[in-house]
Amino acid sequence: MAKNAAAKEALNRFKMEAANEVGVNLKQGYNGDLTSKQAGSIGGQMVKKMIESYENSMK
Repeated sequence: MAKNAAAKEALNRFKMEAANEVGVNLKQGYNGDLTSKQAGSIGGQMVKKMIESYENSMK
């Protein structure tokens, strides 16, 4: 798997994990039927996890 493809796959897994944590069911592929609230909650969860990871790496 190419470096870019591996990074894309990792980001997709991260997004699916975040969606699962906030109770939003994502499908593989197109998810344009999500509400703004659902999409925002996924993005917010991803940012929260990235900040926590960064803070933990600074300890």
